[in-house]
Amino acid sequence: MARRLNILTAIAVRNAAKPGLTADGGGLYLQIGPTGGKSWLFRFMLKGKARAMGLGPLHTVSLAEARQAALECRKALLEGKDPIEERKSRIEASVPDAQPTFEWCATAYIKAHAPGWRNKKHAEQWQATLKTYAQPVFGERPVDQVDLGAVMRVLEPIWSTKTETASRVRGRVEAILDWAAVRGFRSGDNPARWRGHLDALLPARTRVRKVEHHAALPYAELSDFVSALRDRPAVSAKALEFLILTAARTGEVIRADWSEIDLEKRIWTIPAERMKASREHRVPLSKRATAILSALPKPRTGIVFNAEQSKSPLSNAALLALLKRMERADLTAHGFRSTFRDWVAEKTTYPNEMAEMALAHTVSDRVEAAYRRGDMFERRKKMMEDWAAFCGKGVQRHEDRRQSESKK
Repeated sequence: MARRLNILTAIAVRNAAKPGLTADGGGLYLQIGPTGGKSWLFRFMLKGKARAMGLGPLHTVSLAEARQAALECRKALLEGKDPIEERKSRIEASVPDAQPTFEWCATAYIKAHAPGWRNKKHAEQWQATLKTYAQPVFGERPVDQVDLGAVMRVLEPIWSTKTETASRVRGRVEAILDWAAVRGFRSGDNPARWRGHLDALLPARTRVRKVEHHAALPYAELSDFVSALRDRPAVSAKALEFLILTAARTGEVIRADWSEIDLEKRIWTIPAERMKASREHRVPLSKRATAILSALPKPRTGIVFNAEQSKSPLSNAALLALLKRMERADLTAHGFRSTFRDWVAEKTTYPNEMAEMALAHTVSDRVEAAYRRGDMFERRKKMMEDWAAFCGKGVQRHEDRRQSESKK
C-alpha cells in the first residue's frame, strides 16, 4: 500500500494543540511541545537505526517549506546519504571560519526564505528594518552572544513611539535567532521570544499602538461622491467605483485579471496568492459592478483595469491621483472599506460576520463553515446589491434634478 503524503492542512496545523507528534506523511511530523510550541521533525531509518532531524519551528518554517525540506531528506536517503550529515556539510561549507555574526545569519536567513515570500519588497523590508534597528546594536556580534540586554536595547527606544515597527523587528530577530539555533550556532532560550518572556518586560503592543485609520468618507456623503465619479471617463474612475462597490482593497482591484471574473454568474474570485490572508476570496458582483466590467473595451483578457493606452495595470498611486483631481485629497481609496463597514453597521440589519466576510477579514471557524456551504455567499449577494443601490442614490437624485430643470 502506497504511503500517504501531505496529510495535514494549513488549518489543521494552526488549530493543533495536543502535545505530541502528528504525521504529514513521508517521515514529516508536526511536533507540539508541552507548552504548546510547534516545530517540524523528520523521522527516518538509517542502517537499522531510528533517526530524527529537526526542521525548524512553525513560526519560521511553513508547512510548504517543511514538506520541501522533507522531500530533500528523502532524496538524500535514496542516494544512501544521511540527511543530518548532509546538512552539517552544507552549513560547514558556507559558514565563515569564525563564529557567525548576527548580520551573517540575518543575510543567510533572508536568502533561504525569500523564494517563499510573495515579492521582493518583503525581503527588502526585512533588510531595511534589521539594518536600521538591530544591526547597529548587535549586527557584528557573534550570534551566540545576542542576549536579552542586547534585544532590549533595540526594542525599548522604539516600542512606544514606533510600536508596529518594533513588533516586526522583534519577530524578525526571533526568527533569525531560532534559525541560528536549529543550525547549531547558538543554544538556550531565544531572548527575542515574546510569550512568557518579553511580555513581562514590555507592554502589549495593542496597549501602546496608535491606530491610524485610513481617511474615510462618511456614508451619508457617498452617493453624491459616486455621482461625481461617474461623470469622469477615466479608467481610474471606473476602477475606483468598482473598488467601492466590491469593498475590495486597492491592490486586489488594480491587479484584477479577466480570468478571475465570471460575468454570467456575477462572481469575482480572487486567488489566494493575491489576498492579504492568503485565502481565496469570492466577491458577489452587483448589477452595477457587472455593468462597469461589461462596458470596458474588449478583448476581455489579462488585466481588467489597464492604464490609459497600455496593457499594464494602474499604479498604486492612480486612485489617489484621481481623488486629488476631484479635490478630495483628504480621502484614501482604502478608506471606502471603512465607509462600507459603517454603512452595514448603522444602516442595515446584516450581521457583523457577513460584513467581515465581505471585507475578507479573518472570521471564526463557524462562519467559515457556513461560507463553504454557500448560504453566507448567497446572502452576501443581497447585501452587495443593497450597497450598490445606496451608492447610486446620488446619481438618481441628480438625474431627477436635471429633468426637473429641463421642464421649467
